[in-house]
Amino acid sequence: MRLLPHTRSCFVCGESNPAGLKLRFETDGRVVQTCFVPGSEHVGFRQTVHGGLTATLLDEIMVWACAVQTKRFAFCAELKVRFLQPVRPGESLVAAGELVSNRRDKLFEAKAELRDQAGAVKATASGKYWPIDPREVADMATDFIEDPAWVFSQGG
Repeated sequence: MRLLPHTRSCFVCGESNPAGLKLRFETDGRVVQTCFVPGSEHVGFRQTVHGGLTATLLDEIMVWACAVQTKRFAFCAELKVRFLQPVRPGESLVAAGELVSNRRDKLFEAKAELRDQAGAVKATASGKYWPIDPREVADMATDFIEDPAWVFSQGG
């Protein structure tokens, strides 16, 4: 597994975002994954992590799965999440995602899941993603801490 680059400002991976999750993602070139332990500040209902936060995590892992496989960043066009079991604060979790299909570089489809340490699936997601115009990506890349070029080069 190879560590993916991260940014300064992203809510999920940004190291300088005071409200952010500060997660790090890794990949084997196909699957992208991260570990996450939600805190009490992530609760919606009592002792249950907010579903929007779970959806955000699954969306982010699918964005990276698309990027790793297609060499392009993409915006979410559609997100579908199934919540199977409550996620609790303090629970050690693993999120994993992968590209399912690339429709002629015009639409990417991905899937993801969130599991606890015992392997129980807490939530699953599928998403459709629109590739971002390369001119926009160049500006967005200035927020990265590390050079993201290796992710987007054909030699990978």
